[in-house]
Amino acid sequence: MPGSPVHNRPPGPADELDLAGIRNDPLAFLTALAADYGDLCSHRTRGEVVWFVNRPDLVRHILKDNYTAWTKAGTPDDFMLTPLLGTGLLTSDGPVWERQRRLCAPAFRARQVEEFDTLMTDAAQDLTAAWERAAAAGRTVRVDHDFTALTLRIVADALLGADLAAAGPGFGRAVDDINRFIGHFDGEPTAPVQDEAFRRLRRSYTGAQTFLERVVGMLVAARRYAGPPVDRPADLLDAMLSARDAHGDALSDRELHDQVLTMVMAGHETTAKALSWTVHLLDRHPEHAAGVRAELAAVLGGRAPRAADLPRLELTRRCLEEAIRLYPPVWLISRRAAAKDVLDGRSVPKGTLVCISPWTLHRHPAVWDAPEEFRPSRFTATARQGRPAHAYVPFGGGPRVCIGQSFATTEAVLVLATVLQRLELRGSAGHPVVPEALVTLRPRDGLLMTPHVLADGGGR
Repeated sequence: MPGSPVHNRPPGPADELDLAGIRNDPLAFLTALAADYGDLCSHRTRGEVVWFVNRPDLVRHILKDNYTAWTKAGTPDDFMLTPLLGTGLLTSDGPVWERQRRLCAPAFRARQVEEFDTLMTDAAQDLTAAWERAAAAGRTVRVDHDFTALTLRIVADALLGADLAAAGPGFGRAVDDINRFIGHFDGEPTAPVQDEAFRRLRRSYTGAQTFLERVVGMLVAARRYAGPPVDRPADLLDAMLSARDAHGDALSDRELHDQVLTMVMAGHETTAKALSWTVHLLDRHPEHAAGVRAELAAVLGGRAPRAADLPRLELTRRCLEEAIRLYPPVWLISRRAAAKDVLDGRSVPKGTLVCISPWTLHRHPAVWDAPEEFRPSRFTATARQGRPAHAYVPFGGGPRVCIGQSFATTEAVLVLATVLQRLELRGSAGHPVVPEALVTLRPRDGLLMTPHVLADGGGR
């Protein structure tokens, strides 16, 4: 009958595809798949049909309108991240996730987050001073690594009240080892393989996992024993420790450990990449960089930014938002159908794996005019109102939207405002900046830039 669901798979390549070939350049693969077969398409790999959704209304259906019919269990995200992060907010599902979300949400309210503005700008000023010394010596800096160290310091201090300076280099190496392994991940982490190169990656991953477990475990245990520091405002860990559910129960030790590890990992890695892509694009578009400097001079006049300044740092924020439209740190979202559903008139069998890519969605030509161009004006209030919901999902969408969205955005804008009013960052000539889709979307060869102190000192 007209309008009834059809039971065939969406269009896509007829032949089964090699997973290793897809992983060689997943961004190019997904872009070509959507261009060749449309906004609801599919491919087969390893005996499984994978659906690919690239239209805002369908994304909204999965992430928001019917989100209870879709689970993270059994997805690539689940296989990759659960062995590392346990059952924190990023990996849990169903009632377990709902309880954790209710218990953790108060720690991430905007008012709570804004109390950490001085912590964020103090850390950014230290990084700026280090880059000023590099400028005086004519040295290039590895911007992506430095931003990773910065965001790790901020999230560890805000979340745990802890200084990870001693563990910082090890933490950075651990994150790199985890990214490299997961980028080549295939099946169960402990499955036997013959390839020696892969075994080396797995050994590094296992060592990194043990290191992170011990660092986080030590910090949580110390807080349980000693209580909160008395000489500073309550941090996010305090808020999670004091939270109670409807039955009066707190997060268990295991839940608390998994939440902290999830938030430290996700809360520094994605923000560092967002900052890196933003300064890269501002270097490529000096007219927008000049506009940001003018805004910072007018609003701040050389002083350190604070949370109260955020509403007036409109262009700075729009540049960040446009950067993560073009280079979303989380470039792939996956779900499995926990129950039968219907997408665009097609019956979706229970158990179907469906993928959404912010990389392709944020470049959809029916939604974004000249989608490859860097245009911060896309994020004025008027422009936002003209777009369909869930056309822009750098933090996910629906009830599972990233709990740290306010923290990450506040942090990123304050860091940019601190750095860019004192320095200009110029890309190193001849150094390629190519996106690589691993756990997050990162510059494949790093981001090498040369800092230059602004002649007027940023209005100071």
